[in-house]
Amino acid sequence: MSAVLIVEDERHLADGLRFNLEAEGYDVDTTGDGESALSLLLEDPRRFDAVVLDVMLPGKNGFEVAAELRAAGQFVPVLMLTARGRPEDVLRGFESGADDYLPKPFDLAVLIARINGLLRRREWFDRDLQSSAGLPAALQKTQTPIRENEPFTFGDKIIDFGRLELRARGQVVRLTLMEAQLLRYLIQNEGEIVSRKAMLEDVWGLREDTDTRAIDNFIVRLRKYMEEEPAKPKHLLTVRGVGYRFVSHPEEE
Repeated sequence: MSAVLIVEDERHLADGLRFNLEAEGYDVDTTGDGESALSLLLEDPRRFDAVVLDVMLPGKNGFEVAAELRAAGQFVPVLMLTARGRPEDVLRGFESGADDYLPKPFDLAVLIARINGLLRRREWFDRDLQSSAGLPAALQKTQTPIRENEPFTFGDKIIDFGRLELRARGQVVRLTLMEAQLLRYLIQNEGEIVSRKAMLEDVWGLREDTDTRAIDNFIVRLRKYMEEEPAKPKHLLTVRGVGYRFVSHPEEE
């Protein structure tokens, strides 16, 4: 039985979600503020399999809770609930470490499907993209195949999509699902120029008119993880005015 924590300050909504999720077979706990959520999640990192996290909370908001969880090395899947679902809020949630989002008001069946998706998504990273049912179609390209259950290695760096880890320069960095998904998308399109528009639409499912600065912030963070000199990248290259290009072996170019 999967355990889910609902972090929602509207008592009637939290109780309704708990009732319906328990009817679906989940073990559910609820809390109404960010501080309590952090205490529950950090004191026992293995207690919950997924978190439904509202953005608007008393005290610490959902963005802050997600960011502190990731900073503490807690990578439980997080579904963030946003009041308006603005692209800017969605991208801020992803930057904070959320794995998925759902704007209010939402359909209960959609919420349950999203939770099920979060619980399955880690398994998808262990499979070949051709057999990864449910991933965006653009993530199923195979120009640079990532074989089933095999980490992707380039130079002295290893990206383990099953463990959501990047090993580089003698260090191990934990990746969020979104960071791993963006990296995998770039790797699958190795050598090609990938536009910010394509990343927004294919990885995040957002409109092309969304502010693309969040994409740039993700790239900056990934460069810090994997580049010897982040200011002079060799793997995640900027194509000015368009987007980015991934190169696994720059010495061969």
